Order: sequence, then structure tokens, then C-alpha cells
Amino acid sequence: MNFLTKKQIIELEKKSYGIVGHSSVQICEWNKKAILGKGVCYKEKFYDAHCHKCMQFTPITMWCDNNCIFCWRPMEYMDFASVKDVKWQLPEEYVEQLIEKRIKLLSGFGGNDKADKEKWKDALEPDHYAISLSGEPTLYPYLPELVKYLKEKKKARTIFIVSNGNNPDMILKLKKEDALPNQFYISVNGPNKDLFNQIVHSHRKDAWERFQRSLSLLKDLNCRTVLRVTLIKGMSMDDKLVEQYAKLIENSQADFIEVKAYMHIGMSRQRLNMDAMPYHEEIREYSEKLLKLLPSYKFEDEQIESRIVLLMRKDFKTRYF
Repeated sequence: MNFLTKKQIIELEKKSYGIVGHSSVQICEWNKKAILGKGVCYKEKFYDAHCHKCMQFTPITMWCDNNCIFCWRPMEYMDFASVKDVKWQLPEEYVEQLIEKRIKLLSGFGGNDKADKEKWKDALEPDHYAISLSGEPTLYPYLPELVKYLKEKKKARTIFIVSNGNNPDMILKLKKEDALPNQFYISVNGPNKDLFNQIVHSHRKDAWERFQRSLSLLKDLNCRTVLRVTLIKGMSMDDKLVEQYAKLIENSQADFIEVKAYMHIGMSRQRLNMDAMPYHEEIREYSEKLLKLLPSYKFEDEQIESRIVLLMRKDFKTRYF
């Protein structure tokens, strides 16, 4: 059964991953801050997803069909070619174990005098599931079963899936099997084919065409949809590109647009310099330029710490769950 190599497991556990077969879970910094009373992530601020009860995990730890230069994850340990050899686990074979791993990762807060003990106890039972930790979730063949398992067995309040858009057939499968999450994201890593390919370094020769196809599906999904536009200063954040981004956004008819700075963290520091990370003020200015070309959208919110601005369709009723 080909899951992760011993070397991969050692490296991931050093980064505080909890691993079960080909799936894994990790406690993010905002989980910790929420329990310590030091604020919440933008997903709670923007959408009211519970930050302290968030379980950020992946069913496909080490496989992604892109190698994005800005990714903070350890893609250097990934081996996309081996994905065809995996004997996949069903959700019931790993989700409960991942929850136990998460509880163990949070256990130290029980003895931390600075922690909100009630919030810590409440955090031990997740109600928000962010399928976005590492790898590309739409490569996992049982993704519809996973979403249904979380809804039916775990009574999930909210489920977010973040995808690179390379696998439109899985998006269609989620729709067909009535297994869409509460919120489906597609990452926008470049507004034109040449720049997109420079940034994502995809294993797929037709990645741009697949991405375009996925964008075209969003307007017909019976769930909330989001485009996450990651901007790299000096590369994908140029005033000459604003019109191209605006065209992509309008064609997608996504409910929300997250305009976000590349963050100089994790493994990305080995690929990009710190000056590639825009300041929040620059993200806000770029968002304003986008809005001038997006009559269907309005400025909705921002979080300075995360260098992110939220745009929302004017005809969308509420951003909260």
C-alpha cells in the first residue's frame, strides 16, 4: 500500500503534521491564536467559520498536479507520478483518526495558563473542515464520499474545499452526487496562459485549459464560490494585468473574490524573495483598481494581518453562514 515514504513522514512530523495513511492534519497559527484570545483568521472574520473549531486537513497529503512557486507547503517532497499507484482509503478509514491526531496536537493548551480553557475544550470537537492543507483534493477519488461523511457523520457546520482548478471532472462529480461543500474555492495564480504556466509549473500540459473549464462551472454550482487571487509583487501584480484579472472574475461569476498577498513563509522562501510579498496597502490599492472594472462586485471587508481584501457580488445576500 503506497502512502508516504519514511522520509516524507519524518519531515512532515517535524512540521507538526498528524498523519494517517495518505491523509494528514495540522494545527494552524490562527487555531492557536484563537484559543489564546489573540484574534481569529479571515475565514471567521469574513464568513463566520469557527476558527478555533477549524480542522485543516487533506485526504491527499503529498500529491499535487501543480508546483506553484509561491506555495508554502513542502512540494519538494511531493511525487505526483506515484499518485496512480495509491490504494486509496475511504473517509471512514482515516477521518476519525485525524480528529484524534488533532486533539493530541491541541493537548498542550490544556496546561497553558494563557489559553482560554473553555474555548480549548470547545475546539477539540471541530465543526469547520478546511480541505486545503496540502496536495490537491480533487485528485482524491473519494472526495464526494468525504464531503458526505463530514456532513452526515460529523455534522459539519461548514466545509471549505480549495482547488487549483485542474480537475473539472471532479467538480462535476461533486455536483452530480450532491456532495458540494458549503464553499468551493479555485486559486487564481495568473490572469493569462503564459504567466499562469510560469507560476504553477503544472505537470499537466493543458493546465490553463483545465483551469478555464473549472471557472466556467462555478456559476452552476449550488454552493458558495470563491476565487482566491494570489498576487506576487513584480510578477503577477502588475497594473497591466488588472483588466485580464477582471475578465476572468466576471466570466466566473464567483460569489466572492479574495485578493491576497503572496506570503513569504514556509518552503516558498526557498523560491521567492521577501520583496515579492506585497504590503496590505498595495493589495487594497490593487483591489480598488479591479473594482473599477467589476461593476457586479463591491468591497466587503479586509484583514490587514493576512494582507487580504474581500470583494463580494452586489447581488449576494450575505457573506455569513
